[in-house]
Amino acid sequence: MKIVIINYGAGNIQSIKFAIQRLGHEAVLSDDAAEIKSADKVIFPGVGEASSAMKKLRESGLDQMIPKLTQPVLGICLGMQLMCTSSEEGDTIGLGIFDVEVRRFNNDLKIPQIGWNQIEGLKSPLFQGVSDGSHIYLVHSYYAPVISETIATTTYGTTYSSALQKKNFYGTQFHPEKSHDIGEQILKNFLEL
Repeated sequence: MKIVIINYGAGNIQSIKFAIQRLGHEAVLSDDAAEIKSADKVIFPGVGEASSAMKKLRESGLDQMIPKLTQPVLGICLGMQLMCTSSEEGDTIGLGIFDVEVRRFNNDLKIPQIGWNQIEGLKSPLFQGVSDGSHIYLVHSYYAPVISETIATTTYGTTYSSALQKKNFYGTQFHPEKSHDIGEQILKNFLEL
Protein backbone atom coordinates (compact mmCIF):
# COMPACT_ATOMS: atom_id res chain seq x y z
CA MET A 1 0.00 0.00 0.00
CA LYS A 2 1.35 3.42 -0.97
CA ILE A 3 0.71 6.09 1.66
CA VAL A 4 1.62 9.68 0.85
CA ILE A 5 1.75 12.52 3.38
CA ILE A 6 1.34 15.83 1.57
CA ASN A 7 4.40 17.90 2.35
CA TYR A 8 3.61 21.60 1.87
CA GLY A 9 5.61 23.08 4.71
CA ALA A 10 2.78 23.16 7.25
CA GLY A 11 3.02 19.86 8.98
CA ASN A 12 3.27 17.73 12.05
CA ILE A 13 4.73 15.36 9.50
CA GLN A 14 7.28 13.33 11.48
CA SER A 15 4.84 12.32 14.24
CA ILE A 16 2.36 11.10 11.59
CA LYS A 17 5.11 9.21 9.79
CA PHE A 18 6.13 7.48 13.06
CA ALA A 19 2.51 6.62 13.91
CA ILE A 20 2.14 4.95 10.49
CA GLN A 21 5.41 3.04 11.03
CA ARG A 22 4.04 1.74 14.36
CA LEU A 23 1.14 0.31 12.32
CA GLY A 24 3.63 -1.54 10.11
CA HIS A 25 3.56 0.75 7.07
CA GLU A 26 5.89 3.30 5.49
CA ALA A 27 4.72 6.71 4.30
CA VAL A 28 6.29 8.90 1.63
CA LEU A 29 6.46 12.69 2.13
CA SER A 30 5.72 14.47 -1.13
CA ASP A 31 4.56 17.69 -2.75
CA ASP A 32 4.62 16.08 -6.21
CA ALA A 33 1.14 15.94 -7.76
CA ALA A 34 1.80 12.74 -9.75
CA GLU A 35 3.11 10.93 -6.68
CA ILE A 36 0.18 12.08 -4.54
CA LYS A 37 -2.33 10.99 -7.21
CA SER A 38 -0.70 7.54 -7.40
CA ALA A 39 -1.11 6.89 -3.64
CA ASP A 40 -3.59 4.40 -2.19
CA LYS A 41 -4.09 6.68 0.83
CA VAL A 42 -3.31 10.38 1.23
CA ILE A 43 -2.77 12.21 4.52
CA PHE A 44 -3.13 16.00 4.49
CA PRO A 45 -1.62 17.29 7.74
CA GLY A 46 -1.40 20.83 9.00
CA VAL A 47 -0.10 22.89 11.86
CA GLY A 48 0.09 26.67 11.65
CA GLU A 49 -1.94 29.51 10.21
CA ALA A 50 -4.64 29.03 7.56
CA SER A 51 -3.90 31.85 5.09
CA SER A 52 -0.14 31.16 4.84
CA ALA A 53 -0.81 27.39 4.51
CA MET A 54 -3.33 28.04 1.68
CA LYS A 55 -0.82 30.36 -0.01
CA LYS A 56 1.71 27.50 -0.08
CA LEU A 57 -0.91 25.14 -1.55
CA ARG A 58 -1.83 27.67 -4.25
CA GLU A 59 1.82 28.32 -5.16
CA SER A 60 2.38 24.59 -5.73
CA GLY A 61 -0.95 24.00 -7.52
CA LEU A 62 -1.94 21.45 -4.87
CA ASP A 63 -5.07 23.51 -4.12
CA GLN A 64 -6.41 22.44 -7.55
CA MET A 65 -5.38 18.80 -7.23
CA ILE A 66 -6.43 17.84 -3.68
CA PRO A 67 -10.22 18.26 -4.20
CA LYS A 68 -10.01 16.01 -7.31
CA LEU A 69 -8.41 13.06 -5.49
CA THR A 70 -10.51 9.87 -5.59
CA GLN A 71 -8.69 7.69 -3.03
CA PRO A 72 -9.27 8.06 0.75
CA VAL A 73 -7.82 11.39 1.97
CA LEU A 74 -7.42 12.25 5.68
CA GLY A 75 -7.05 15.91 6.65
CA ILE A 76 -5.67 16.44 10.17
CA CYS A 77 -6.15 19.61 12.28
CA LEU A 78 -5.39 22.58 9.97
CA GLY A 79 -5.54 20.09 7.07
CA MET A 80 -9.22 19.45 7.88
CA GLN A 81 -9.90 23.19 8.26
CA LEU A 82 -8.33 23.93 4.86
CA MET A 83 -10.71 21.34 3.34
CA CYS A 84 -13.61 23.62 4.37
CA THR A 85 -15.08 26.47 2.29
CA SER A 86 -13.38 29.22 4.28
CA SER A 87 -11.82 30.15 7.61
CA GLU A 88 -12.06 33.26 9.77
CA GLU A 89 -8.32 32.79 10.36
CA GLY A 90 -6.67 35.26 8.00
CA ASP A 91 -9.94 35.53 6.02
CA THR A 92 -8.95 32.41 4.10
CA ILE A 93 -10.73 30.77 1.16
CA GLY A 94 -10.32 27.00 1.57
CA LEU A 95 -10.52 23.99 -0.76
CA GLY A 96 -14.33 23.84 -0.55
CA ILE A 97 -14.61 20.09 0.02
CA PHE A 98 -16.73 20.56 3.16
CA ASP A 99 -19.36 23.29 2.88
CA VAL A 100 -18.72 25.04 6.19
CA GLU A 101 -16.93 28.17 7.44
CA VAL A 102 -14.28 27.58 10.12
CA ARG A 103 -14.82 29.97 13.05
CA ARG A 104 -12.73 31.24 15.95
CA PHE A 105 -13.61 30.07 19.45
CA ASN A 106 -15.36 32.61 21.67
CA ASN A 107 -12.90 34.85 23.53
CA ASP A 108 -14.38 33.77 26.87
CA LEU A 109 -12.60 30.44 26.40
CA LYS A 110 -8.93 29.68 26.96
CA ILE A 111 -7.56 29.70 23.40
CA PRO A 112 -6.08 27.60 21.93
CA GLN A 113 -7.81 24.54 23.30
CA ILE A 114 -4.79 22.37 24.14
CA GLY A 115 -5.07 18.89 25.56
CA TRP A 116 -7.47 16.00 25.89
CA ASN A 117 -11.19 16.11 25.18
CA GLN A 118 -13.86 13.61 24.13
CA ILE A 119 -15.31 12.60 20.77
CA GLU A 120 -19.00 11.76 20.66
CA GLY A 121 -21.71 10.87 18.18
CA LEU A 122 -19.32 8.69 16.17
CA LYS A 123 -20.69 7.59 12.80
CA SER A 124 -18.22 6.34 10.21
CA PRO A 125 -16.03 3.30 9.49
CA LEU A 126 -13.22 5.67 10.60
CA PHE A 127 -14.34 4.98 14.20
CA GLN A 128 -14.62 1.18 13.99
CA GLY A 129 -13.70 -0.19 17.45
CA VAL A 130 -13.65 3.30 19.05
CA SER A 131 -16.10 4.02 21.89
CA ASP A 132 -18.26 7.12 22.13
CA GLY A 133 -16.67 9.40 24.71
CA SER A 134 -13.10 8.32 23.90
CA HIS A 135 -10.40 10.90 24.62
CA ILE A 136 -8.40 12.49 21.82
CA TYR A 137 -5.69 15.18 21.74
CA LEU A 138 -6.37 18.66 20.33
CA VAL A 139 -4.52 21.94 19.78
CA HIS A 140 -6.63 24.61 18.00
CA SER A 141 -8.20 28.06 18.19
CA TYR A 142 -10.63 27.59 15.28
CA TYR A 143 -13.37 25.02 14.71
CA ALA A 144 -15.85 23.79 12.10
CA PRO A 145 -19.49 24.01 13.26
CA VAL A 146 -21.66 20.86 13.17
CA ILE A 147 -23.02 20.14 9.66
CA SER A 148 -24.63 17.17 7.87
CA GLU A 149 -21.14 15.75 7.11
CA THR A 150 -20.10 15.75 10.79
CA ILE A 151 -19.09 12.23 11.88
CA ALA A 152 -17.91 13.11 15.43
CA THR A 153 -18.39 16.05 17.77
CA THR A 154 -16.45 17.57 20.67
CA THR A 155 -17.65 20.21 23.11
CA TYR A 156 -15.48 23.13 24.17
CA GLY A 157 -17.71 26.11 24.93
CA THR A 158 -19.73 25.01 21.90
CA THR A 159 -20.29 21.61 20.28
CA TYR A 160 -18.34 21.46 17.01
CA SER A 161 -17.21 19.00 14.32
CA SER A 162 -14.21 17.05 15.55
CA ALA A 163 -14.45 14.89 12.41
CA LEU A 164 -16.02 15.33 8.96
CA GLN A 165 -16.58 13.01 6.02
CA LYS A 166 -17.74 13.57 2.46
CA LYS A 167 -17.30 10.69 0.01
CA ASN A 168 -13.57 9.76 0.08
CA PHE A 169 -12.58 12.83 2.15
CA TYR A 170 -12.18 12.55 5.92
CA GLY A 171 -11.05 15.18 8.36
CA THR A 172 -10.19 15.15 12.06
CA GLN A 173 -9.76 18.31 14.11
CA PHE A 174 -7.86 16.24 16.67
CA HIS A 175 -4.43 14.71 16.16
CA PRO A 176 -4.80 10.92 15.82
CA GLU A 177 -0.99 10.60 15.77
CA LYS A 178 -0.88 12.11 19.29
CA SER A 179 -4.00 10.39 20.67
CA HIS A 180 -2.35 7.14 21.84
CA ASP A 181 -4.29 3.88 21.33
CA ILE A 182 -7.51 5.59 20.21
CA GLY A 183 -5.67 7.63 17.59
CA GLU A 184 -3.74 4.59 16.43
CA GLN A 185 -7.04 2.70 15.96
CA ILE A 186 -8.44 5.60 13.92
CA LEU A 187 -5.32 5.72 11.70
CA LYS A 188 -5.49 1.94 11.31
CA ASN A 189 -9.15 2.23 10.28
CA PHE A 190 -8.26 4.91 7.74
CA LEU A 191 -5.53 2.74 6.23
CA GLU A 192 -8.02 -0.15 5.96
CA LEU A 193 -10.78 1.87 4.24
